[in-house]
Amino acid sequence: MNIVIAIDSFKGSLTSFEAGNAIKKGILNAMPKAKVEVCPIADGGEGTVDAICEATGATLRRLTVRGPLGEPTEAYYGILDGKIAVMEMAKASGLPLIPADKRNPMYTTTYGVGEMIYDAIRLGCREFIIGIGGSATNDGGIGMLQALGFELLDRDGVNVPYGALGVGIINSIHTENAVKELKECTFHIACDVTNPLCGPLGCSEIFSRQKGADDETVRIMDSYLDRYASMTAEAVGTDNRNARGAGAAGGLGFAFISYLNGSLENGSALINRLARLEDKIKKADIVVTGEGRLDSQTAMGKAPCGVAEIGVKYGVPVIALSGSVADGAEACNSKGIVAFFPILREICTLEKALNTEYASKNLEKTAEQIFRLIQIKPRECR
Repeated sequence: MNIVIAIDSFKGSLTSFEAGNAIKKGILNAMPKAKVEVCPIADGGEGTVDAICEATGATLRRLTVRGPLGEPTEAYYGILDGKIAVMEMAKASGLPLIPADKRNPMYTTTYGVGEMIYDAIRLGCREFIIGIGGSATNDGGIGMLQALGFELLDRDGVNVPYGALGVGIINSIHTENAVKELKECTFHIACDVTNPLCGPLGCSEIFSRQKGADDETVRIMDSYLDRYASMTAEAVGTDNRNARGAGAAGGLGFAFISYLNGSLENGSALINRLARLEDKIKKADIVVTGEGRLDSQTAMGKAPCGVAEIGVKYGVPVIALSGSVADGAEACNSKGIVAFFPILREICTLEKALNTEYASKNLEKTAEQIFRLIQIKPRECR
């Protein structure tokens, strides 16, 4: 039997590769002669760089950038074939990089994202795959733009400070001193958020409270971004405030669309294509996918259903494993996941459930039992 494991990371617990290897071990316990291939996947959020590097053999580039509060932060990205840079904005500007009591999107910046991009350009990369999930920011991408040489100036002709606070005092925008090589670059942005930049469905209203904003701050930031969008339209000739995904990552999507001619694409589809997952699935007899938690959101374009879509295309059955299952996960069945299985074997604390060794063992044992059943021929069940 030819089995492909294409499972997303279990956030806070297992990487995609670790989860896949645990499942592989369980399958081989049940079916020692099976051919099992682990293909790490992601959807543009946490684990994207690791998954792509594992799947493609890309090399890691480590560097120090400015973190979300402007402090030195160790980050890394992947380089594929010497010319394609694979990044996660969260490595430089992610919410987990800030203690809960210091989270405030009025001050957090995407500057480090721009530093990563500039570093890759300097090394010869001209194609970029960038996942923008998990941001701590709501700065409309101005930090990234400043790091790339764009000038967003206050009334005194000085670059505005970090964060949404800086967005509020932009007086003029100048593009002529941006890094010249940007004109040679293409940006594919892995993004499953469809929100516009401003308004009741914009990034401030929908996402910024989880980044530390209160209701008054939400209102202020939304007005700042609306004004910034108007100034951007004057600077680049196009108003993208209502573009699909403009509100992703606190408006970073808007900056990519407006200033870098970036294309916002379904994260799982983009990464599956890069990892050549379709070629592997079409040769499989069965596919195992999953993520830390299966729920109704999984069925709305997240990585496991991206895998299931390929399985449906080639008539290959797809099953899913997850740390937990919530009401609404049944929607995954209509997306091509034949059956799904939570892996917890006992009542326990969240801390224990997320323990790497414990989660790995649960995946292994659950996979083993599933494939003991799968290998039984129907007549043997009578």
